[in-house]
Amino acid sequence: MSVQVEQIRTGGDRNFGYLCADKATGEAFAVDPSNSPKVLVDAAARKGWQLVRAFCTHGHADHTNGNEEFERLTGIRVLLFGDRDARLGIEVMHGASFPLGEGVVEIIHTPGHTLDSICLLAGDALFTGDTLFVGKVGGTWSEADARLEYRSLHERLMVLPAGTNVFPGHDYGTAPVSTIGHEKTTNPFLLQPDAESFIDLKNNWSAYKKAHGIS
Repeated sequence: MSVQVEQIRTGGDRNFGYLCADKATGEAFAVDPSNSPKVLVDAAARKGWQLVRAFCTHGHADHTNGNEEFERLTGIRVLLFGDRDARLGIEVMHGASFPLGEGVVEIIHTPGHTLDSICLLAGDALFTGDTLFVGKVGGTWSEADARLEYRSLHERLMVLPAGTNVFPGHDYGTAPVSTIGHEKTTNPFLLQPDAESFIDLKNNWSAYKKAHGIS
């Protein structure tokens, strides 16, 4: 499936929302329509895309605060991890696939930043929410969470093709978009040899940024 992606700054804390459409049919889904859901709905209309479903990458309020308005505007329920699509009967769980035009949207469960964190893969586009940023990774609040995130990153994202495009949930990184290959070879967190080193970098990130001139 060949897809087209529209990255939209929705406000909040440098939040990104997304539209992703199957080029062949124009069927599209929305990702994290927070803060400014009408902007996403209007953008889809301008492009002639038919919105068929929507997802949130996790349950934090800065990603879910537009869900009710989005549903009111479109009649489409925004699905989170564990939700079930009423029409299709498909549950949002790891490995689930939702039809989109001539292809599918695949759910990748990536716990760490939150237990309900998911990434969405459609064609060569990966929407990573707050799991993976460009040159950075999502925040965690315990060693157990950090270990979960480490496994999610390496076992579920870094195994994807190098050319997979990475679209994060915030403009927190060194660029608004990236690829799996670029992150694998340049992201300081992904270059750590083991979980202990990954956790140590998280605990000392401020000092690392200062030492390496990272903003």
